[in-house]
Amino acid sequence: MNRILIAAIVLLLSVPAFAAPPDVVKVKFETSQGDFVVEVHREWAPLGADRFLELVKAKYYDGCRFFRVIKGFMAQFGLNGDPKVNAAWQGNNIKDDKVKESNKKGYITYAMAGPNTRTTQLFINLVDNSNLDSMGFAPFGNVTEGMEVVEKLYSGYGDGAPRGQGPDQGQIRAKGNPYLEANFSRLDYIKKATIVP
Repeated sequence: MNRILIAAIVLLLSVPAFAAPPDVVKVKFETSQGDFVVEVHREWAPLGADRFLELVKAKYYDGCRFFRVIKGFMAQFGLNGDPKVNAAWQGNNIKDDKVKESNKKGYITYAMAGPNTRTTQLFINLVDNSNLDSMGFAPFGNVTEGMEVVEKLYSGYGDGAPRGQGPDQGQIRAKGNPYLEANFSRLDYIKKATIVP
């Protein structure tokens, strides 16, 4: 065997293999109501899981309000408090994942406005919402610790107008947290979201 071939084999063996993302990752949310943990399962919805972890690593959810909490349905978040950050992500859609898991209580999925429109907004099911499965809402994880915290998130504003007294999503995108603090000061919020080592 010639020296060049031996050197090439040694070099190849010394390069670490590409590390695939882990199949299961835990993310801790520290909120104004306490902490909860989401366990992310890539096999359930790989595109959604990867986007979520990308956003967590970018600290996108830090400071985000739970702006749409409807008792007996779900708790929604994922509009950043900085309009410039919202603008940067708006339209950065990911394709849909197949629905492999049901929208059971505690399961987390993306809000969307039709096929292939998922970006940054998420919701946690507060009850069994399996009727959402046939509409393409694909859960990528579930709350494994602190579901009682999620259930305490402020829901007094309800849905956005005209169905409820909650904030206008366009105003959140345009004006950020100052708009929410001035008009919807009771909303709970995420202090920070971090991947659990």
